[in-house]
This record gives sequence, C-alpha cells and structure tokens, in this order.
Amino acid sequence: MKERIQKFGRFLSGMVMPNIGAFIAWGLITALFIPAGWLPNERLAALVDPMLQYLLTILIGYTGGKMVADQKGAVAGAIATMGVVVGVPGTPMFIGAMLIGPLAGWVIKKFDKLMEGHIKAGFEMLVNNFSVGILGGVVAILGLLFIGPVCAGITAALGAGVQVLVDHHLLPLTAILVEPAKVLFLNNAINHGVFSPIGLEQAATAGKSILFMIESNPGPGLGLLLAYCVAGKGSTRSSAAGAALIHFVGGIHEIYFPYVLMNPILILGPMSGNIVAIFLLQLLGGGLQGPASPGSIIAELLMTPRGGYFANIVGIFGGCAVSFVVTFFLMKAFVKDSEGDLEAARASVAAAKAASKGQSIPESGAANRVDPKDVKKIVFACDAGMGSSAMGATMLRNKLKTAGITDIEVVHAPVSEVPKDCQIIVTHHELAGRASSGNPGVLIIPIKNFMGAPEYDGIVSTLVEGRGAATAKNATSVAAPENERLQKGDIILKKENIRLGLKPVTPEQVILDCGRMMVDAGIVEEEYIQGMIERNESFPVAIGCHVAIPHGTNEARKYIKKNGLVVMTYPDGIAWEDDVVKLVIGIAVKDGNDHIDVLGYISEACDTDEATDQLVANANVEELYKKLNGLA
Repeated sequence: MKERIQKFGRFLSGMVMPNIGAFIAWGLITALFIPAGWLPNERLAALVDPMLQYLLTILIGYTGGKMVADQKGAVAGAIATMGVVVGVPGTPMFIGAMLIGPLAGWVIKKFDKLMEGHIKAGFEMLVNNFSVGILGGVVAILGLLFIGPVCAGITAALGAGVQVLVDHHLLPLTAILVEPAKVLFLNNAINHGVFSPIGLEQAATAGKSILFMIESNPGPGLGLLLAYCVAGKGSTRSSAAGAALIHFVGGIHEIYFPYVLMNPILILGPMSGNIVAIFLLQLLGGGLQGPASPGSIIAELLMTPRGGYFANIVGIFGGCAVSFVVTFFLMKAFVKDSEGDLEAARASVAAAKAASKGQSIPESGAANRVDPKDVKKIVFACDAGMGSSAMGATMLRNKLKTAGITDIEVVHAPVSEVPKDCQIIVTHHELAGRASSGNPGVLIIPIKNFMGAPEYDGIVSTLVEGRGAATAKNATSVAAPENERLQKGDIILKKENIRLGLKPVTPEQVILDCGRMMVDAGIVEEEYIQGMIERNESFPVAIGCHVAIPHGTNEARKYIKKNGLVVMTYPDGIAWEDDVVKLVIGIAVKDGNDHIDVLGYISEACDTDEATDQLVANANVEELYKKLNGLA
C-alpha cells in the first residue's frame, strides 16, 4: 500500500515539479502587476489569467503525457488538455490536466504497441504525426464534453473540503500529516498534487492562498535544527548550524530529515511548529501568491503579496519558535544520546528518497530495484566534472573490468550536465539533492569520498550477481577503452610541474600555490585561481585516501589555456575538512579527456590511505613522473 501511494504521489508531483519555474513566473507577474500588486499595470496584468488558465494547465498536461509516452505522448497530452481548458472556461483545470495528459499519452502508447511491426518502411513519420493528431484530438473532445466537467466537480469538492477545514479552524491539523510525509518523501505529492492546484484557484480569486505555505514553510525545520545547535552533542551540534543555513536560505528541507530520523520522537517539534504556524497564518490572513519552490525564506518573501509580510513572517518565525521549544524539551527529556548516528540517518534519508522513486539502496550502496541487466551507463557526477568524478569513474570502471563486466559505460560529468540516458548516478552525498532533482527516476548512490568508497564494491557485486558471471564475461564492450600506455607527446603532467616534500600550510594556501604553478606553467590564466577557491568553498576538493584535487568551477573553464596537471606532495600532511591530505593534484581541463589516463594511474596508486602515504614518502620527481604517467 505504501509503495502504491508513493508511486501515485511521484506521478502527481512529476507533472508539476518540472514546471515550477512557470508557476513562479506567474506568481511574480501576479504579485507585481495586478491592481493590488507592487507595480499595478493593467497592460502587463493581462498576462495573469491566460498564464493561469492556459500556460500552466497545458504544461501539466504536456508533462503528464511525456511521462507516459515520451515526446509523442507530450504533444498528445497538450492537445488533449485544451479540451478540458475549453470545456470549463474561466477555471484553472490543473486536476483535469493531471488526468487527461497521461490518458492521452497512454492512448498513444497503446496505439504504437498495436502498430509495432505493421508500418511499411517510409511511412513511419506519416503514421506517427497523424496518430498523434487524430488520437490527441479525440481525447480533447472527450475532455471538453466529459472529463472537464467531471474534474470541475472534483476540484469544487476538494476546494469545499479545504474551506470546511478553514471555516472550522481545523486547517492547522494538516501539519500532522504533512511533517511525517516530508520524511517519507511524500511531501511533493501532497504539496504539488493537492495544495498547489487548489491554492492556485484560491490565489486567482483572492490574490493569495495559505495552502502554498503548509509544506514549504521553512520555520518548523529551522526550529528543530536550532535546537540541535543548542542541545546537540558532537557532530550533530557542529553540523546543525550549517544545515540550518542551507535549509532556511537554500530551501533544501531534506537536510533536516536525518536529524529527525536519529530520534523519531523529535518529529513532534516541527509538527507542533507547523500547527502553530498555520494557525497564525489563518489568524493574521497570511498566504502566498504562488508556490514557493524551493521552500526558502527568499522564495517565501518573493511570493508574499503586498501587505502580507507581517502575517507571513510571524507564521514562519512563530512556527520556528514553537518547533525549537518542543524539540529542545524532547531532547532534554527523552533523548539520551543526542549525537546519535548522523551518517546512518543520512543513509536512511538516501534510502527513503530512493524508495520514494521506486528504487532502493541497500547497505552496500548498490541498486536492488534497478535491474542489473538494464544498466548500460553509470555516471560519476561532481561539481565541475573534471576531477573527483573522473577519479571515481576510473576506479569503478577498473573494478567492473576485473569482475568481467565490460558492457557498461562508466563516464564522469558535472552534476548539472548528467547524460539523460544513464541508469545510475554516483555522487558525493552533499550533491545528491542536486543530482536527484535534475534526474528524476535515476538511481542516486551517495558516497562520502570518490577514492576507495566502499559503495563501489557493492555496485560491482550487485551487478555481477544480477547479470550472471557468464553473461558479464561474454558481453560486448561499449565502455571506455582500456587506458593505453601514454606516448611522450600525450603527456600533460610534466616533470617541471612536480614539487615534492613541501611544508604543511592551510588548504587555502595550497590552492593558491597550486594555481600559481598552473599560471607560471602557462596552463591557465590568473582568473582561474579564483575559480579554484570558489570550487573548494562550495565543495571541498579533498576526495579521500589523503588526496586532494584542486580545480576550478565549470564557469572558470574559459580561463584555461591548455590541459595540464601539477603535483605537490606534503609528507607531514595537511588537515583538510575531515581528511588529511598528502598528495595534491591540480587539474585544468579545457576539453577532451587526456587527463583521464593520469587520474587512472593516480587512483590505482592511491586507493588507500596507506598506499598514498607510501607513494609520497618514497617519491622522487623521476619515479613519480613515470608512475603517474603510466610509464613505469
């Protein structure tokens, strides 16, 4: 039952989430230009109603059709959605679009299956185009005559139900469902599947809706994290402040879920906070003009209507205060060890998020609901896609080859540019949220470091077991070719760019020194150094096994003159985040993959802390040059 609810919730939210930008655009235009807005403008306000009734509705139907039958389903879904729009004029038909868009996609999918193998060569495009047009038009007529009026009744009933809760002052009780649903990753289904469609209708008539704030309010989660800042111990206390900033300003609510999972009784904190917040918002007339996504204080304020700031701010910080007090009391009274196992809780969050998408991550980190036989591409994703992800991809590729699996392509990419045809994404746990939001339906495997992560063995073992050793060994290779011995003309790590036995300094100074070496070697321009600093600030470049790989952000690539590497060793070690770094490899890659060979040799030579330590302790320029270039 739970899995069915999650699947239905995923489907509902999957039609809305990709179009949140359009909802925000509508909300901002409404907030600015309607007569009660900040900059009343009759001409620009003319956008409000058409965007609400046509643009947003058709986008939902288009996306719903695409989820069922790809691009043909999307076009049929958009055509069919016009039926419910015209069938009930003047009323936003979001629920109608959520029904008729997937229905049109389903009809197209069934038609394609029936016609499979029966279309003569050369007539494919003709049949495809006419089938979409004819079937989409038929479903549109059904929408106009039947589905639209039925959905109008459903919407009216749901709206009346919400109004009953409002009239009887019971709306705050929805928090009892919403807060646990967040931890189970059902929040998007509730928020975008129910609250947003009804809220948009309320906003169209009243100029705002409290429903937009029931799930997105960052106050209750902030209160829980602040309680950990005061009453927590060890790693939970030290990490809670940063988590609070990311949650409140960045709007990433998932970051507080592990703190609840460590001690489930603490869910009463944000639950109580949200009950009070909704009560205050009702009392003071709070609400937003459109969905706030992500649920950050910035998004909440941007979507607040003119004259509504006091009510909304009181609702947010009132919920925060109550959540803080309740959580603090519970921690003192019932939680014996407030430090708990934060890493285990984070793993539970990853598993819950995967399960909410119909996937699962067992303790080994491998997939048991992505059929191993269907896996054709695994992507390692990091912030810039040139350093840590390349190292991880090389290590896993080698492990798969050793296990006899040669038909899986293992590539690396920036987390913002992950290929859409992959089945598994491996990324640092701090980037898992970005990877997941941009790649719905793909299994995300979060890891703590890219060097020697135990999850690699879990992935390999699951793939071997699921595919069968014989199948794996006899497979035809489509993966990246085996690293060949570098020829002298291909070497991008030069002897003059290797420095050994350096004295410990701060990580910041290491990056500056590394960047200066690259500038002096003619590899990069001066501006690239700032990109290296920003990269480390947003996501530390220490990747485990006593190795760090400073490199610039994706945006800084324009300052790279040519591909190049520099190497620095620090035998005494440098404290870098939670690691000790002894080997530093500065990377600048403008295009191509000619640095992959070197990173492959590094990953082989530095697959454990001890191996890196030994390499650094015994290194001289000539030997290191040969070893890291694969010439030894």
